Amino acid sequence: MDDQKQAVDILREYQLFKRREDAQPHMSYAHEKVRHRIITEGRVDEIENVMEIPPDGTAGVLSRDELRNGKNMFIAAITLFTRAAMDGGLAEELAFAMSDSYIQNVEACAFLQDIDHLYQKALREFTRAVAEKGKQHYSTVVEETIRYIHIHLHEKITLEGAAEAVKISPCHLSRVFKKETSVSFVDYIQKERAEAAGYMLIYSPYTASEISEYLYFSTQSYFIKIFRKYMGMTPAKYRKYYREKEKW
Repeated sequence: MDDQKQAVDILREYQLFKRREDAQPHMSYAHEKVRHRIITEGRVDEIENVMEIPPDGTAGVLSRDELRNGKNMFIAAITLFTRAAMDGGLAEELAFAMSDSYIQNVEACAFLQDIDHLYQKALREFTRAVAEKGKQHYSTVVEETIRYIHIHLHEKITLEGAAEAVKISPCHLSRVFKKETSVSFVDYIQKERAEAAGYMLIYSPYTASEISEYLYFSTQSYFIKIFRKYMGMTPAKYRKYYREKEKW
């Protein structure tokens, strides 16, 4: 299992690197940094203003075909958005699912105007996703525990394992976590897995059964029960409803 996860992680890192190398825009660092900050801090209120600021660098010519060049530029931007979202606390699987979905969508674009529309949508979506995580000010122990949960969301997570990772006793961690987050350790994991499943249902091609297994739900029926509890509907209805809303 560890070898498999390591292989997946290495592949993901390589894919991001390859996409970035193959489609690197010659945008100024300052311009790039502004967008990174907007997403990382979940500053939804600043998105529209940022979109009105013209780039202060020149985009590189990545292909002699204008449409292909636009798509390559978009892929480079999505790579940056994905990194920024993860820096802002968005779980890896959610960020990568969104990234993959947008890259698939841009390949279907027939006009540069479509790519520009998709770019603006992506900037808004990544920023909102971070904002909705509602970053709270927790103690270092609780923040490290939450980070541990996000990293291991698709593996078996135990209170003992998390306590060992943050170097305190399980009993103390349980008390502190409940006090600061207002939910138990187990309930927090269930909620995070349900939300992760929601993003994957919208942005990934995987079936509900595959998502259930990936996020370490013991059975399909248990997955449906927990998902309905936190997301308000079954996985099938959720996918249908939000994919229809995502059409542009």
